[in-house]
Amino acid sequence: MESGMLNALYLEFQLTGTEGKTLVVYFSATGNTERVAEMIAETTGGDLFELELSDPYTDEDLNYNDENSRVSQEYADESLRNVELVATTAEGFDEYENVFVGYPVWWGIAAWPVNTFIEANDFTGKTVIPFCTSASSGLGESGELLAELAGTGEWLEGMRFRSGASEEDVVTWVESLGL
Repeated sequence: MESGMLNALYLEFQLTGTEGKTLVVYFSATGNTERVAEMIAETTGGDLFELELSDPYTDEDLNYNDENSRVSQEYADESLRNVELVATTAEGFDEYENVFVGYPVWWGIAAWPVNTFIEANDFTGKTVIPFCTSASSGLGESGELLAELAGTGEWLEGMRFRSGASEEDVVTWVESLGL
C-alpha cells in the first residue's frame, strides 16, 4: 500500500476515533452563548447541538424589562416555563463522554429551555460542564440546580462568561478542565 494512502487511513482513523467524545449543547437567545459554544466545540473537537424552540422567542418576548413580555410571564408563572424544543436529544447522545451545557442566565438561573433538555436525557457516566453567558449576573446556583434536575452524571463547577468573552478566555478555561 502506498505511503500516502496509509497516511490518509491513519488520519481517518484518528478523526473517527475522537468523534463523539464531547458534545456542546446550548440555548442562545441573542447569539452570545452560541458564540462561546462554538469556541468550546472548536477547542475540544466536539459536536454542537443547539436547543431550538418550537415557538422561538422574538426580541419583544425577551424584553425582561417589560412585565408583559413572554420571558417575564414565564418567570412569574413557573408553569409556563415548560418550553417545547424541536429536538430534546442529540443524535448518538449515549456515545458522548463529556457534555458542555450552555445557556444565558435569566433571573439568576439557567434559561428554562435548557431544563427541557436536561429532563429528557440520562447523564449517567457522563461528565457535564455547565457554562453561561450574561452581561452582569454570575453563574450563581444555575449549575447545581441543573445537576439536581438531571439527577445523574458527574457535574463539574461551571463558568460564567461575559457577553463579549474572548476566545482566549474560553480556550484557557476549557484547557484548565483537563478533559
